[in-house]
Amino acid sequence: MRAFGFLSFGHYGAVPGTRVRTAADMLTQTIELAEGADEIGVNGAYVRVHHFARQAASPIPLLAAMAARTKRIEVGTGVIDMRYENPLYFAEEAAALDAIAGHRIALGVSRGSPEPALRGYEAFGYTGSSDPRGADLAREKFDLFLRAIDGETLVEADPAMGPAGRLAIEPQSPGLRDRIWWGAGSLASAEQVGRQGLNLMSSTLLTEATGEPLHVLQRKQIDAFRAAYKQAGHTGAPRVSVSRSVFPIMNDEDAAYFGYRSGESMDQIGIIDGFRSTFGKTYADEPDRLVKQLLADEAVMAADTLMLTIPNQLGPEYNLHVLQSFAEHVAPELGWKPNTEGPVVGDSV
Repeated sequence: MRAFGFLSFGHYGAVPGTRVRTAADMLTQTIELAEGADEIGVNGAYVRVHHFARQAASPIPLLAAMAARTKRIEVGTGVIDMRYENPLYFAEEAAALDAIAGHRIALGVSRGSPEPALRGYEAFGYTGSSDPRGADLAREKFDLFLRAIDGETLVEADPAMGPAGRLAIEPQSPGLRDRIWWGAGSLASAEQVGRQGLNLMSSTLLTEATGEPLHVLQRKQIDAFRAAYKQAGHTGAPRVSVSRSVFPIMNDEDAAYFGYRSGESMDQIGIIDGFRSTFGKTYADEPDRLVKQLLADEAVMAADTLMLTIPNQLGPEYNLHVLQSFAEHVAPELGWKPNTEGPVVGDSV
């Protein structure tokens, strides 16, 4: 692990105890959190994307504002649901965001997670999927998105408007493909990401349940991804991220929120999207114990980037405290390099 960032689910709503009661609260506080994290030296600021829910939904305006208000931190998603996207418009947005951010982006995309709406992407106008989960639709759109950002000419020019030929989308941002990630929830999907030459984003769960701990399953996923990347003939240094819930217990407030989980949390087995899945545990303990626990987490140590899922409902001040505590007392022992030392790089394969 060389880098860490925060991953916000962007929850908001008028519920007891929250500091994020409206969508406006969530958006402005996420920008504020990104600014503070940038100054601490945190490497990444990432947001989840969910539709038909009181959570972050349209990430590009938010990421653009975060990028414009920061200097070094990477901004991105974990993940954009391709079922809901127009691939060519998304390609234009991604290129524009990349330009605004000075190439400090990490756009995670995937089929998306289970959602409140039943086939909600059809309400957005995207129909024709033969898969009840829409996976075929997401893959088709993603393939077109990649062709668009690679500069492929996709439409015929109107001869009444200029020279004949074919046109690519604009703007184009050189190297944008190197900043695209696919959120993989299984070994097979990780191998597919490697064959495509993209970056791998692995979450706090896998749609597999063999009895092995999540971190062991994820390490196998990471190894399979890198092997497939190399076997496909790619010669770059792909990035890998994993997500974890990690809370250093530094004071009474931390103990009140998360201390009951200290030493007791463990992986869970459950059903998600029809698959028997392994869900990751929460790490909550004193810093020296957290260091030992995370050093023993094979996936965290095999990845270059750790995404810390944060309780955004508690507000930016408390979450900056969590990030500061991790940066000062835990991350250096894991190999962390702050954003002042330059952009994060992957591992050559």
